[in-house]
Amino acid sequence: MKDFFLCDCAQHENKVITSSFVVVSKQVKPKKSGEPYLALTLGDRSGQVEAKMWDNVEEAIDAFEQDDFVKVKGLLNKYKNRFQITVHKLRRLGETEVDFSDYLPKTTKDIGELWQTLAGFVASFRDPYLKALVEAFMADPEIAEAYRNAPAAKTLHHAYIGGLLDHVVSLFRTCDLVCRNYPQINRDLLLAGAFLHDIGKIHELTYNRSFSYTTRGQLLGHMVIELEMLHNKIAQVPEFPDELQTLVEHLIISHHGQYEFGSPKLPMFPEALMLHYLDDLDSKMESMRAHFEREAALENAWTSYNSSLARPLLNTAKFLEKKPAAASAPAPATSEDLVPDSLTPTLPGLEMPENNTNTAPMAAAARPDKVS
Repeated sequence: MKDFFLCDCAQHENKVITSSFVVVSKQVKPKKSGEPYLALTLGDRSGQVEAKMWDNVEEAIDAFEQDDFVKVKGLLNKYKNRFQITVHKLRRLGETEVDFSDYLPKTTKDIGELWQTLAGFVASFRDPYLKALVEAFMADPEIAEAYRNAPAAKTLHHAYIGGLLDHVVSLFRTCDLVCRNYPQINRDLLLAGAFLHDIGKIHELTYNRSFSYTTRGQLLGHMVIELEMLHNKIAQVPEFPDELQTLVEHLIISHHGQYEFGSPKLPMFPEALMLHYLDDLDSKMESMRAHFEREAALENAWTSYNSSLARPLLNTAKFLEKKPAAASAPAPATSEDLVPDSLTPTLPGLEMPENNTNTAPMAAAARPDKVS
């Protein structure tokens, strides 16, 4: 069992640590001298960290590969305001030395409850074809098991076991709320699109050791995989309307919203446009939440650079948090301070109260509940 996790980095800064990690990525790069060094990304269930091995590299290059588990001894410090490990020694771990639950992040929410929430929304569908379609997916034991466990992405958002289900339930709730303000929206069509928009991730991503892409995922992408899955299930729903199938297909292939984001088509009807924006919103809000959580131990309200959002972020809870007032030095005594109160003249009606301060304390902003 690991006794050090990457979420504890702030408590071990500038110390030599020894712990085990999964190798998320491995690159051999040249130093200025031409000699090789190892550039690694190491991970555990609480996060990832960059690591460099400068010495004794020749012995380590062939000792392990990406997705292997390694035991590392090295110096933990900061470089450009981000933690990194300078590796002194490492060795590959055997399977019997590994507790897999230490290395893949997992939602802290109850998977069963999330699945029941999803089923409750689907039960409220009025369109019999869309209801039968989504229920056909949920009744497939292989798909249901994968849907409950898959991450929603490799790194950008909801990148943890149960992330896909967590993301879709959150998206269902938002879609349901926003539909109430836009009565022209076909709620069942929008929610069916939300259920299906990332379902191909169960085949696009692999998550046994670390989050990476399968060969099919790398070559086809989740949207192509989703169309194949959709056609297989539609064949099980008698007389599914061709027009409705076309709309569902468009929801899938347009949900990235822009060509440069890998969308073959732009959203061309209201439900497709809403799905794109609400999906994008949920993804970005989770990316921010996760970044704040990773840097919760830092005092600075500004985070490090967020690569997916291409900016640093301001944690408003920290920014508005009430700071303890610094003790003020006593004011220098004046001649009036040396006169006894009994000798200090006071005009009638102008007596000053003993406490002349009128400062109302500012309420400290409440921290948001921690969500995983």
